Amino acid sequence: MKYFIIAGELSGDLHGSNLVRELYVEDKEAEIVCWGGDLMESAGAKILMHIRNTAVMGILLIIKNIRTINRNFTLCKQQIRENKPDVVILIDYPSFNLPIARFAKKSGIKVFYYISPKFWAWREYRVKKMKKYTDSIFIIFPFEVEFYKKHNISAEYYGNPLVDEVERKKSALPSKSEIRKSLGISEKPVIAILAGSRKFEVEYNLPEMVRVVHHFPQYQFVLAGVRNLPDDLYYKIIGNEPVKLVKDKTYEVLYLADAAIVASGTATLETALFDTPQVVGYKGDQFSMLMVWMLLKVKYISLVNLILDSEVVRELLAYALNEKKLVNELTNILPGGRKHEKMLADYKRLKEKLGPAGASERIAREMVKRLRMSDIETR
Repeated sequence: MKYFIIAGELSGDLHGSNLVRELYVEDKEAEIVCWGGDLMESAGAKILMHIRNTAVMGILLIIKNIRTINRNFTLCKQQIRENKPDVVILIDYPSFNLPIARFAKKSGIKVFYYISPKFWAWREYRVKKMKKYTDSIFIIFPFEVEFYKKHNISAEYYGNPLVDEVERKKSALPSKSEIRKSLGISEKPVIAILAGSRKFEVEYNLPEMVRVVHHFPQYQFVLAGVRNLPDDLYYKIIGNEPVKLVKDKTYEVLYLADAAIVASGTATLETALFDTPQVVGYKGDQFSMLMVWMLLKVKYISLVNLILDSEVVRELLAYALNEKKLVNELTNILPGGRKHEKMLADYKRLKEKLGPAGASERIAREMVKRLRMSDIETR
């Protein structure tokens, strides 16, 4: 079978890479091309467009880059025509992938949506396009089953692939002392900072996060950066604060940390799966934040709280992400703090709700099964 996979961001590249590996296991003759990143390429997919050229978020940034986005649409459609895939697999990234779903479906190509966009959070009306332009939807959060059922759409939950990734990485990690040595980190207890994977997220979140450093002299702060952003971006914000920048070692940093300050997103769930107590924060440009407040349809923004439907981790949004509140919340969740043990107990409930590892394998097997059945039916 021929597969055309589209992931537009780092988290999509991560989950896409695990899916690619499992597709090769289930389909020995698989030919996989993709819009993705280094991880998908290392898993064996042929990269047609790298995510460094596609990861645009924030309403103002989208408007600013509209010409580039339109060129990408044209290029992607052309590549789909040229490759003639049996299926187009779309990973999140709705502003780009929904129009591509429409194009692929109208071109007579199977469309699988893997990792549903967060329609339950905002712009819910877009779910109608999923029903119209997709053949199968593979979701990664258990609460999404009921959401799609409400819209008379069948969406199946086979587990969350992040559980697979965290368990795989955890089992391969060396001892904490070895990690400290390799990262150049002392024996002092660690508080992790995860400021986001996009430039604008770091620019808005990190300045607030580093303000707390001098309140916790007994800890060392380690910033888990990402390789697609330049060091200068981080250092310009860190300034003279004693914060250690470590890039592309997020899991190692979380493994060491006693607590973390985390920008909302996939990282909140990763932090919970490492049993690292966290406080969640998020800021953006004023216009984008205003639009979010107007359109947001859920009580929480962090995945941990959404999955458990309760405020397990404190969320500090927009102007609430400030020095005073961050210090207060960090004090509460650090060892000995009044929320520390309760948060760890809630993390245990979270893992039970997500289910066991093996999601990527189960999803790939089901995708290949459906494609083969479809192939038999059309003969």
